[in-house]
Amino acid sequence: MSPVAGLSNPGNLALSKKEDFKAFADAPRRQQPEALTRKQLKELGTQARAEYDRSRREWHANLGPIKTPQLVELHEDLWDITDSNLQDGDKAKGAVAIDAFPGLGKTTSVLAFLREFHRREIAEKGEFTEHGHERWPVCRVGLTGNTGMKDLNRAMLEFFEHPGRSRGTTVQLGRRALDCMLSCEVRVLALDDLHFLKWGKTSGIEVSNHLKWIANEFPVTLLMVGVGLADKGLFSEGSAAGDTTLAQTGRRTTRLDVRPFTITNEMGRRERKQMLLALEQRIVLADKYPGMLANDLSDYLFSRSTGHIGSLMTLINRGCQRAVRSGSECLDKELLDRVKNDEASENARRELEAALEARRLTSRPRSRQSA
Repeated sequence: MSPVAGLSNPGNLALSKKEDFKAFADAPRRQQPEALTRKQLKELGTQARAEYDRSRREWHANLGPIKTPQLVELHEDLWDITDSNLQDGDKAKGAVAIDAFPGLGKTTSVLAFLREFHRREIAEKGEFTEHGHERWPVCRVGLTGNTGMKDLNRAMLEFFEHPGRSRGTTVQLGRRALDCMLSCEVRVLALDDLHFLKWGKTSGIEVSNHLKWIANEFPVTLLMVGVGLADKGLFSEGSAAGDTTLAQTGRRTTRLDVRPFTITNEMGRRERKQMLLALEQRIVLADKYPGMLANDLSDYLFSRSTGHIGSLMTLINRGCQRAVRSGSECLDKELLDRVKNDEASENARRELEAALEARRLTSRPRSRQSA
């Protein structure tokens, strides 16, 4: 049976389609494989061992999301904004933009929130509206570098698999999208990768105006996710090209960010240790031991990930895959040194390693240092 009940292939979901998003939102939590000793591993038959290792591969590839302080803070802000947007339809609702560097878990955190929001709305109001339409509390759209108004409208219709999504003018597609939102009582419209737009170009300004129309006409909370949105002029009184058409969007939009893990103060070091302890609990290796990540590999993991949880999760995932495949059944510096990580982390690694080795920096809280 699949580790996520009801899904034949949970790794083959397109969250820009309503049925796939529903499968993602409704899926129960994955069941962590049982931790076996080396003796128990040897006692497994060939087929049983293959199935056990496959379950561990899938588990380690899906370790997150970890309930970090950053995730909790972001979710609290998102709940504040979405729950306060219960104004009547004659009032424009406030929008939110999550603007943070890559690798800090923006998309993962947002998807976790959208899943909770979808579940809450369905639990409270049911799967069908008063008029018998399917209820879709969330519509999620991923943008590309060439997205214009017509493309954005078509992408929203693609989510609903509307039969008229492939033909029509920009206005016609927009009206169909509005009809879908109203009929299905969508409450959150999430636009991911908003940074792909060229805000200084004509298409970017057109889409900005289009976002205002959505905010005015659609009874939804507009949730935008991207990198460097402030630099592109989303929140300013004009774009980089000097245009003032983005001002209204900035006035109605609350900017949120996701902070990286830092080790420059005691609070940051303690937060990071708690995150490593939580992550350690999820690892399923025969020779795993308490403190494997949080104590013995703390400095090493920071130098390899530079405080970005995305880079850390990639390194741990790949390390666990190698530990299972090689039979080492443990994570240590020797094994992880052979595991490649993303380019940005690898480029910053040497400078951080030098500072940590010279004890100009430490990732361990004072209590651990004293010990």
